[in-house]
Amino acid sequence: MAPDQPIRGTFTDVPARLDRLPWSRFHRLVVVALGITWILDGLEVTLAGSVAAALQTSPRLHLTAEQVGLTGSAYLAGAVLGSLFFGHLTDRLGRKKLFNVTLGVYLVATALTAFSWDFYSFLLFRFLTGAGIGGEYSAINSAIQELIPARLRGRVDLAINGSFWLGAAGGALLSVWLLDPELLAPDMGWRLAFGSGAVLGLVILYLRRFLPESPRWLMLHGQPGEAARVVDGIEARIIASEGVTLSPVTARLALGDTHRTTLLSVARTLLRDYPGRTTLGLVLMAAQAFIYNAIFFTYALVLTRFYGIEADKVGLYILPFALGNFLGPLVLGPLFDSVGRKTMIFATYGLSGLLLALTGWMFAEGMLTATTQTAMWSVVFFFASAAASAAYLTVGECFPLEIRALTIALFYAFGTLLGGVGGPWLFGVLIASESPTEIVTGYMLGAFLMIVAALVTLRLGVKAEGRPLEEVAPPLSMRVELADPPEKRR
Repeated sequence: MAPDQPIRGTFTDVPARLDRLPWSRFHRLVVVALGITWILDGLEVTLAGSVAAALQTSPRLHLTAEQVGLTGSAYLAGAVLGSLFFGHLTDRLGRKKLFNVTLGVYLVATALTAFSWDFYSFLLFRFLTGAGIGGEYSAINSAIQELIPARLRGRVDLAINGSFWLGAAGGALLSVWLLDPELLAPDMGWRLAFGSGAVLGLVILYLRRFLPESPRWLMLHGQPGEAARVVDGIEARIIASEGVTLSPVTARLALGDTHRTTLLSVARTLLRDYPGRTTLGLVLMAAQAFIYNAIFFTYALVLTRFYGIEADKVGLYILPFALGNFLGPLVLGPLFDSVGRKTMIFATYGLSGLLLALTGWMFAEGMLTATTQTAMWSVVFFFASAAASAAYLTVGECFPLEIRALTIALFYAFGTLLGGVGGPWLFGVLIASESPTEIVTGYMLGAFLMIVAALVTLRLGVKAEGRPLEEVAPPLSMRVELADPPEKRR
């Protein structure tokens, strides 16, 4: 047995020490250095859509419309496979190792995309870019939740997830300049667009040098002494930067033998120990993924086909849409910590479903213009964005630490596949009919799914606000010490 290996009867106060910390410069560094992932994803998705026409007219690539679509599918496939592969490694090897590796994969791949010489090289580099971003989701979500104090976990997690839309807005603005033929050559704009992501990635890779490994991961992987030393360092940084005195802690966690994660233990945990939470996670992820991907990725088609908006003006309508999506989690996030997870998830899913149904009806009745349609979508997704961010929060905090990253990856993969394939395909078919009535069918389906998710939350929602992660979902190594089954501890 290694010198730092925990044995039954070993106790640690690491979780309590982390949760009692005041908000500080250290936590702001965590948010910036790790939360940038969502901005990068928003930037990538928006730029990829914006440069589609440029890729077809590129003197070097001259891709067909079908090839452009395939590159989008390659990015999606990379994100799904990357999340699963790197998610498994994150639970095995540690948060810090993997959030540096995944950012490195993204950085190199998106830089290589800028130097693509034909369709196949472009396809490969987009796949690898997606793999890096997908891996980031599992590594970063788990690290953030384990480093942020319990009383602030909800608002911080929602704000970070909502920052995707800052990247989307930035991508929309950047594309206007990069794709202007009077400023840049046709084959240069799209290359600079992808290269910009690599430059931002380099800055963040530098910032991540100053972040420690998750002490919670260390304490459950045979290194409780190192976990305590890391917390000592964090506390020293906070005392020096904030000039505060930290109160002592008395709560301690009993450590058992280090759990060895296998596919069987993951399946047993999800399906036997936490069937209600697994069902809740699937429903929440499916509903938000469907309406987000279906509506956002077909929004430009609705504007051009039904409202006659010129293609180069679509970005102006995406900006207020992105603003509503960002403000939702930012404004409503604190309520997830004060009012509570269950109440707020029910409210945001329910309200967004009802407002989506109302918007669909008004669209079918011809009561909307491009401007009022955008205004309505901004209101709908003010609530839907908070709901979607809460889905990621839920699947991250409601399962044991030993399988947290892989669990996030599994739910992310499910939501991405459903929303990225099923939703846009269905809406593409409905829009092709050029019948408002047909499109409203899709809107009503999305509204129905959101309302169902709200009702499921009333039955299966978890009251995780303000509670330590180890109380919301006890570590697997503690399972023998629990008096009640996990599902009874809601």
